[in-house]
Amino acid sequence: MRSAVRESGSDVAQRPSPSEGGPTAAAPTRHRWSWLQRSGPFELLSTAVAVGFALLALYTLFRVVSRLFWDGGFTLAPIREALALEGLGTVLSHTFLAVGASAICALILASFLAWLNERTDARIGAFTGVLPVVPLLLPSIAMGIGWILLLSSRSGYLNFAIREVAGLVGIGIEEGPFEIHSWYGLIMVYTFQMVPLAFLAISAGLRNLDSSLEEQARVCGSSPRKVVTTVTLRAVLPSVGAAVFLVAWVGFASFSIPVIIAGPADIEILSVQIARLVNFTFPPRLDLAVGLGGIMIPVLGVVWYLQRRMSGRGRHSAMGGKNAKAKQLELGAWRPVARAFFLGYGIVTIVLPIGALLLVTLNGFWSTSIDLGELSLDGFRSMLADGATVDAMRNSVVLASSVAFSGVFVAAVVSLWAARNRSPLAGAVDVGIKFPAAFSGLILALGALLAFGGEPFNLGSTIWILFLAYLVIVMPLATVVIDASVSQIGHELTEASAVAGARSGRTFTRIHLPLLIPGLLAAWALLFVRVVGDVEAASILAGTRNNVVGFRILEVFTYGSYSVMAGLGIFITGVTILVLTVVLLLMKLLIKRSNVPSARLTDQGVAGG
Repeated sequence: MRSAVRESGSDVAQRPSPSEGGPTAAAPTRHRWSWLQRSGPFELLSTAVAVGFALLALYTLFRVVSRLFWDGGFTLAPIREALALEGLGTVLSHTFLAVGASAICALILASFLAWLNERTDARIGAFTGVLPVVPLLLPSIAMGIGWILLLSSRSGYLNFAIREVAGLVGIGIEEGPFEIHSWYGLIMVYTFQMVPLAFLAISAGLRNLDSSLEEQARVCGSSPRKVVTTVTLRAVLPSVGAAVFLVAWVGFASFSIPVIIAGPADIEILSVQIARLVNFTFPPRLDLAVGLGGIMIPVLGVVWYLQRRMSGRGRHSAMGGKNAKAKQLELGAWRPVARAFFLGYGIVTIVLPIGALLLVTLNGFWSTSIDLGELSLDGFRSMLADGATVDAMRNSVVLASSVAFSGVFVAAVVSLWAARNRSPLAGAVDVGIKFPAAFSGLILALGALLAFGGEPFNLGSTIWILFLAYLVIVMPLATVVIDASVSQIGHELTEASAVAGARSGRTFTRIHLPLLIPGLLAAWALLFVRVVGDVEAASILAGTRNNVVGFRILEVFTYGSYSVMAGLGIFITGVTILVLTVVLLLMKLLIKRSNVPSARLTDQGVAGG
């Protein structure tokens, strides 16, 4: 076996290149597809898995787009029905105003936090770099419920505290002074949901910026303000463009926040209308929901185009070859203020909503009259005594774990397969799997309902339709994370394994998987968190027969059971924090104990197992 491998390797090494008089025009085409002829069982299995998941993603999207124009024949009925919807202008204007205003606020706040963290001496180690991202651990539905408990006009804890303080100085306030069910309440919570994503994108741009550009501007006599506006902002324009797309993508797809905040304020949001037509209208008006969902596609396409334009305009300020550490701006007396701003942001976005959820759960009901001695775990016990709630929690954890395991395994196989095979098929499959990232979860959920809810699959109202929909939704994220890990595996290890006589399957299990474990764990945690607290896809696909936490929260919200809502919010947050903590500890332990396979592999060590 080893001699055959060496002879094969020798033939490849001695094969003349085109520049040495070998084959010319047709050779690259034959070589491009030659991998298929010499593929073993593992390569063929990898190809089938990659192509199968690409087709799954594209088929799901195709069903949404085709339903806009085809239903047994060419038709424009869904589009005409959507355009003729009474109050469509109000729905669109409210949606664009809420998403646009919150996106602007989120970009400004995230840019300021990123600038303080990356370009000033206000940074407090890793604390200020992690703090703005922590709200990602709090599912959006839990964040929305927390702010309702805080800022409800009559019973909100924060409003009650303000009224009590005002009463001490002789100011009488009957209710309020704030109202969460309002435009400013909706925009505020939307903003808190968007800031972490924008912060990650803009921080990365500032961190990778060649600091010599800013230094040269200072040497030329530019003031700090002019350096920021003329150099720093222009240099990070591609990152700002990515942040714009992310916040728009999240804003237009968000369902959980507007359904519990915007509804009582008579603010009509497009995502809520779509979910209501599918799951809260009898009979379901699927064609109208598809038509409204089609409005999102060109909107996100325009945002994506603008993001590409912004990225192109930022090319003039690319990173230099020597990227020295950026010189931090000394804030002087403003340094404690900047650090206090970081801490205040953490208290407002993390401590207050989680504290409100925990207080209502321990109290057993929502009331401003709280006796600390009466707080107990009875709220959790009553929640766990409810069969529907327990089923929803169990289904969510099992579903999130299954999707995370399946998605990570498939993403690892696909990423390695695409990295080894530089063929047109590999490129097309890679694009097909990542393509759903350009669409919102609501659009993909509608596609899954059309694709698998009826004949011939009949998976509607089952856990399997949620499983398939979540796979399509999270696979782009999984492949992006694992692609980065795959790119760090040197070709020498794979070649040494082949020389030692190991087949591709053994190389995958003995070489690639051990090296990919940190990336796989990170991807698993991200997918789990993304699925366990999802409300958008659950609002379309879940029901009483395939109940999950997101749909259960919507049910109890309808009945006004805030203690159960708070308990479910605490459950999701606790599970998320627990999973991420375990994953981080495992990664730290594995990295500490890992013995990275050497390129000098022995024949017995790899081939013999």
